Amino acid sequence: MLRPHFLIFFLLVTSFSVRSQYTEVINSNRPGLAVSAYAVGKNVVQAEFGIYYEQRDHSDLLWDSDIIGGELALRYGLLFESLELIWEGSYQNQSINYVALDLEESRTDFGSNRLGAKYLFFDPYKNPERNKPNLYSWRADNKFQWKNLIPAISIYAGANFVLGDNPFYAEDPTVSPRVMLATQSQLTPRSVLVINLIYDRIGTDFPEMSYLISYSRAFRNPKWSIFIENQGIDSDRYSDILLRAGVSHLFSKQFQADFSLGGNFKNSPSRYFGNLGLSYRLDFHKDEPIPIEDQDARGSGGPIRKNSMKKKKKSSSFGPSKKERRQQRKKNKKKKKEIEDFGS
Repeated sequence: MLRPHFLIFFLLVTSFSVRSQYTEVINSNRPGLAVSAYAVGKNVVQAEFGIYYEQRDHSDLLWDSDIIGGELALRYGLLFESLELIWEGSYQNQSINYVALDLEESRTDFGSNRLGAKYLFFDPYKNPERNKPNLYSWRADNKFQWKNLIPAISIYAGANFVLGDNPFYAEDPTVSPRVMLATQSQLTPRSVLVINLIYDRIGTDFPEMSYLISYSRAFRNPKWSIFIENQGIDSDRYSDILLRAGVSHLFSKQFQADFSLGGNFKNSPSRYFGNLGLSYRLDFHKDEPIPIEDQDARGSGGPIRKNSMKKKKKSSSFGPSKKERRQQRKKNKKKKKEIEDFGS
């Protein structure tokens, strides 16, 4: 069981400052629910839209239902590279058929409506040594390495909003906090592992703790990728373990489409669902100039040191330098001349 103080601890110890890994290609959280550790990048506006259908049946309570809805996430890179603002919402209609009572009911409202901010506070790729390729082995650069398990880590803080008489959250307050820890590991150049730990609806009668573990892998044609995701939910209102899988295709640097299917492993209720989505971004990102004192004359990313361009003296272990030999010859000539003058 996930513990709330575990997440709160990580929220309290974050005093690091790094730069986000902005990508030339769109970085979407779809098609799964797991959230990437990386921000979209400063001045990037990104929309992630999906439509979904779900069949949900409860064998004990003798009802079955169909849910159809749409979901939208808006992400914006705010102030600096490692921070993004996120609004996420879904609007759905659920038709319920109570078989034993011969009664039908329909519910329509927001399935989710939340606003928050995500901040990347640790990036293992900030270390320039981590990014250096192995010039002697292609395999060494493309195989799994244990150091690849070291993840980028970000924190999320936000709130859920329940507007009006929402039938899906009838007993919840208007506003309830939500926090999350998101990690992302680049296992190989083509595979990524994302893990989310979430403490949701804090302070309500039904607080919820959950996790998401998502693994994605690109094909040899990098425009195509697949993913598999496991989600666990623990709450007095609803607990479950879900599994989903899907595929995404990159049409351009700014546009991606995806499709996924999923379900659970119980019948109280049973859940089976499908999702079709699109992601698009408006890229206004510009690389900020690096001050000259923070640059490296050798091109390895470190600061320029004082007199770094000055020619270094050769080590004395290899004998006197040219300058020292020249000075010695002058002394010898001067001494020889003094001897000759003294003899004459």
